[in-house]
Amino acid sequence: MKALAIDTSNLVMGIAVVDGEKVIGEYTTNLKKNHSIRVMPAIHDLMKEMNMKPAELDRIITAKGPGSYTGVRIGVTIAKTMAWTLNKDLSGVSSLEVLAQNGKFFSGYVCPLFDARRTQLYTGLYGFEEDRFQAVKEDRLVLRSNWLDELKRLEKRILFLGNDLDLHKKSILEELGDQAVFGSAADHNPRPSELARIGIEKEPESVHHFVPSYLQLAEAEVNWLAGQKK
Repeated sequence: MKALAIDTSNLVMGIAVVDGEKVIGEYTTNLKKNHSIRVMPAIHDLMKEMNMKPAELDRIITAKGPGSYTGVRIGVTIAKTMAWTLNKDLSGVSSLEVLAQNGKFFSGYVCPLFDARRTQLYTGLYGFEEDRFQAVKEDRLVLRSNWLDELKRLEKRILFLGNDLDLHKKSILEELGDQAVFGSAADHNPRPSELARIGIEKEPESVHHFVPSYLQLAEAEVNWLAGQKK
């Protein structure tokens, strides 16, 4: 199966093309630049480099969130549009699940996280169960203090991954001490080739019914609902 993977859900932008288990091409940046004007040229250039046309793809895969509202929407919209116009399968993968793959060989739990402001985290917990690396605690939006309390009770080493770790590292160390392990620089960037691998294994979804996973309402939606109640 030939698949195109697109991740614009956070600051890292990743594009990958795979053919079965072979990664043909992969492009990743970690820049504070507008994904909306960069992602389509990146897809075009990568596929041109491989002499591949979009019609040759079998599936479009996207990171469906959580993350930046705008970033998630960009990737999901492009993936849905391509899947619809090319009549290709579409599948979505949790952005946290993709990041967690960087620690899949760690002998403990893996905790990917994105900052959600106001001491909140988008996070989950991953590890091996039934000989398979998978979520052991579902993705969620949670207060950092509550999450660290929950992790501390596990009494097992935990590898933390994510480019937002600097915002929370001090609190993590104060609460978990030696129980906490932190990935190196390269471990914090989600890899689009891992997104592609996971997305190929998932069942395709309906293009029309596919929706992002924000885990919370946008601030504008919250304000609008509050206004309606008044």
